[in-house]
Amino acid sequence: MEEKLYDYMDWAEIEAVVYSEENHPRDILGPRVTEDGVLIQAFFPDATRAAVHTIRDGKQTEMVCEDEAGFFAVLLPGKKIPSYTLIYWDGDGNQMEHYDPYAYPMQFTEQEQKQFENGICYSIYEKLGAHPVKIDGISGVYFAVWAPNAIRVSVVGNFNNWDGRAYQMNLLESGIYELFIPGVRAGDIYKYEIKAKGGLTYLKSDPYANAAQLRPNNASVVVDLGKYAWQDENWMKKRGVTQGDKAPISVYEVHLGSWKKPDDGREFYNYREIAPMLASYVKELGYTHVELMPVMEHPLDESWGYQVTGYYAPTARYGTPDDFRYFMDTMHQNDIGVILDWVPAHFPRDTFGLSAFDGTCLYEHFDPRQGSHPHWGTLIYNYGRPEVKNFLIANALFWAKEYHADGIRMDAVASMLYLDYGKQDGEWVANIYGGNENLEAIEFLKHLNSIFKKEFPDALLIAEESTAWPKVTGELDDEGLGFDYKWNMGWMNDFTEYMKNDPVYRGAHHDQLTFSMVYAYSEKFMLSLSHDEVVHLKGSMYTKMPGTPEQKMANLRLAYAYQMVHPGKKLLFMGQEFGQEKEWNEKQSLSWELLEDKKHLQLKNYMAALHAFYKANPALYQLDEKPEGFEWINGMEWEKNLLIFLRRTRKKEDTLLVICNFSNVEYDDFRIGVPYPGKYKEMFNSDAESYGGTGVGNPRVKMSKKTECDERKNSITVKLAPLSVQVFSYTKPETGAASNKSAKAKTAAKAAAEKKTGKKGKPAGKTEEAVKAVKAKKTTKTAQKAEKKAEKKVSEKTVKTAEKKQGTTTATEKVEKAVKQAIDSKPVKTVEQTVDKLVKAGKSAAAEAAKAVEKYRAAADPEKKPATKPETKSEAKSEAKPETKTKKSTGMSELGEELQRKFETEER
Repeated sequence: MEEKLYDYMDWAEIEAVVYSEENHPRDILGPRVTEDGVLIQAFFPDATRAAVHTIRDGKQTEMVCEDEAGFFAVLLPGKKIPSYTLIYWDGDGNQMEHYDPYAYPMQFTEQEQKQFENGICYSIYEKLGAHPVKIDGISGVYFAVWAPNAIRVSVVGNFNNWDGRAYQMNLLESGIYELFIPGVRAGDIYKYEIKAKGGLTYLKSDPYANAAQLRPNNASVVVDLGKYAWQDENWMKKRGVTQGDKAPISVYEVHLGSWKKPDDGREFYNYREIAPMLASYVKELGYTHVELMPVMEHPLDESWGYQVTGYYAPTARYGTPDDFRYFMDTMHQNDIGVILDWVPAHFPRDTFGLSAFDGTCLYEHFDPRQGSHPHWGTLIYNYGRPEVKNFLIANALFWAKEYHADGIRMDAVASMLYLDYGKQDGEWVANIYGGNENLEAIEFLKHLNSIFKKEFPDALLIAEESTAWPKVTGELDDEGLGFDYKWNMGWMNDFTEYMKNDPVYRGAHHDQLTFSMVYAYSEKFMLSLSHDEVVHLKGSMYTKMPGTPEQKMANLRLAYAYQMVHPGKKLLFMGQEFGQEKEWNEKQSLSWELLEDKKHLQLKNYMAALHAFYKANPALYQLDEKPEGFEWINGMEWEKNLLIFLRRTRKKEDTLLVICNFSNVEYDDFRIGVPYPGKYKEMFNSDAESYGGTGVGNPRVKMSKKTECDERKNSITVKLAPLSVQVFSYTKPETGAASNKSAKAKTAAKAAAEKKTGKKGKPAGKTEEAVKAVKAKKTTKTAQKAEKKAEKKVSEKTVKTAEKKQGTTTATEKVEKAVKQAIDSKPVKTVEQTVDKLVKAGKSAAAEAAKAVEKYRAAADPEKKPATKPETKSEAKSEAKPETKTKKSTGMSELGEELQRKFETEER
């Protein structure tokens, strides 16, 4: 038997295995059927003895040592491969037993490999990496890694003493190395040992690993992602509406490691500990989403997660993958969306990571002019290589599918779009057309966004793009990149620079406020006040503000309110909501002790009120992306540091009048043009006393006047608080049926009072009958009689009052004459001027003018029955037809009504 066995020995292949240079070990190792029986070969480095244990009969067959390095072989009788285990003894006599890893076939289909080679195998993460599986009833882990240029790749870990000679992987045509290793379990740690051309051998972490060790260790960790039971079904069903373009979106940007620190000496909270604390806080303040700075595994705390080595692994700083799933689940159960920062633009040079992965520039470009960021010291992905694109596209899909991410914010998109980004002349290579556009990156972004939105149409894609690249949020079929939102970096830079100025000097920088509206609808924007603005000696938002501590707080309230009323979705970095004073430091917790200070607590409470106001008013978000959602009233008051504009929906009654005062000057009786005649009520004031402000405001409703201002026919006068945003709601004036209904209600109330007191000796039943007649507009004789009696009393009372105040009827005749002349003269301004004079003359003059106007208007209209005597207001209303909905249903002309309103406004 040994002679026959010897004949089957392929000594060249055996040498390749022994010297660890074999990339097709399954061709020699493992079982195969021969003419002489079942040949089993195995390599146990430095083993002194080995045997085959057949499971069915329990028989143990000694193997022959064919090479003293530890290569063993045996021929078993039969033509069918039995189920068996391998037993071997090391130099110290220790016995080990396991199933043969080379007895199991590869798990990749030909289609999957072809798709991967073309960059379209979007679920590749389900095969590449380390996945606990069962094959032929045997539990183990299936390992696979893409390293096409390596001479040999082995799996090493705590299960084989990190020996690269064992578990050499099998190379497929696609460049993927794969191997199923029975007995390896979740929790085991591993790496890939790669032997490159030239003989250099080194260890690499798994690019597709689902978990990794806590830094400074960097081995990959086997995990099973199939055990967590999600409980966020309700959120997932409705998030398409909850975070749609017509929904309010305000994002709280968070760095999990420094939001809060444990008091027990630990460096970080666990995901499960942070989740309820953060959810409660965010919900209290009214934010709709949190955005997490990168939680993908990274080696350096100071990178804040933006130099990623483990793209498919949540960082071990805060717990396990299932712990992070719990975090996401908790947020969703509290109706809070989670956006993940993601870095497809570059990766670090750490030797255990992606750099020179298989001994060649596999993920990056070979030419440093294309593959290196000199400013950041990182490497740039080769977006032209299909397998690299597949790695990144599948990764974005992975976070949305496996962790229910509600959105992906792509970092440093500008650096991807431009070949010369951050580079000097001679440090970059032009594209095939001689331009600086990265054509491969553009195609990658379009490809990614198209597939992502197809798979997850209700999730968000947000770009941090700092240039004027066109159509970042444009449709893919219209030459756009296909993002949902773009960070408005221009607004952020201009606005923060403006706010740094003392109000005295802000007028000279007024364009920094207004310029954002020039391009506001060129993209779908998110207004971001992010972590980038509170680091690297830039100071916190609080310290950016000029003035005393009180003025700083007023400026912050103003800044946050202006962000909220400006078109675009919102984002604010953690700590700024309560006035963090020191610059953000990733190694320290936020300064929560500041909330013991009244002014900081007031700012936090103010943010909660601001968010409540934002979410309650559709005008502030429904048409964020449409020009009709915004209209300037006055954007040119640079000397006063004022901005006045409207926010709208498609419903007139939702209109909001917004007044932003960036000066520290209070204005009394400041006239502002308004879009419609009617009532304007102050709904929000950032300078309210409850928020720590001066309390200057407008507690009473403002009725518009027909006084031209800001090129508008109607206007109001208001008090403007210093350093404030004041928002007024609009209510249309009561006209037609609504006004008639109000008059009826007053008449009914008066009649009820007369009934109760029996006033003027009139029988109670009679008065009630008259009231009913007025309300129902019946034409019976009884109703007419009661109506005439009531009208007579009112008329007599009006005449007496008029005579008492005017002195003589001569004044009345003069009023009538003045009104007639005004009407006959036709020009509107003449009538309006006459009306203003009559209003100022007093209530009596106003009443008489109203009658006069009606009289002469009736005379001018032959079809209208002229009044036989001067009518009172109540008489005119009693004659109105209830079914008429025009202004004439009040019995008074438009001019008469306007005159009456003017007097009432002046009287208030």
